[in-house]
Amino acid sequence: MAPLRTVRTVTDPAVLAALAHATRRRLMDVLKTTDAATVSTLAERTGVAVGSASHHLKVLAQAGLVEEVEEHSADRRERWWRLVDVAIRWRGTDFDDSPATEAIVAAATSLGLERQVDLARRSLAADPDAPHARAAFSTDAWLRLTAVELDDLAAELQQVITRFRERAVADAGNDERAQVFVFARGFPAMP
Repeated sequence: MAPLRTVRTVTDPAVLAALAHATRRRLMDVLKTTDAATVSTLAERTGVAVGSASHHLKVLAQAGLVEEVEEHSADRRERWWRLVDVAIRWRGTDFDDSPATEAIVAAATSLGLERQVDLARRSLAADPDAPHARAAFSTDAWLRLTAVELDDLAAELQQVITRFRERAVADAGNDERAQVFVFARGFPAMP
């Protein structure tokens, strides 16, 4: 398996446009939780038809976000896919200010926020007695920061997430590991 880059900063509007689709976002989320997966597995996990999943994977591949893993395939009928990068990020200021690009940035940002909120809402419906439900957290704060300080905060939060994602995972003993979704946002706002 080719090594994953830590975080890819997207600056190409065509790549961001590929991300601005709910099915493609879900496909990438599934791939973030596994090394590689077949088209049929991805279709099943995202609730879409195999042909639809295949189409969306090709769009993501053209954008350089996923790649086919030929060494996993038993034959050409079984196609395996994996992420090229372990994480992606973007900022609206990294793109030109054409109306088309602004629409792409707005769509990708809105879709990302909707996905994060949907996952958070679904977690509220989980079994409240499950060990990971008891460990879930929510935090927020009002800070007075310069633009540079906000950049620094984002970089430090990414370092913490990267440290936990890349750590050596030892036997958890009697504790069971579960998939955990973590997100953070920092943006100018007034209470």
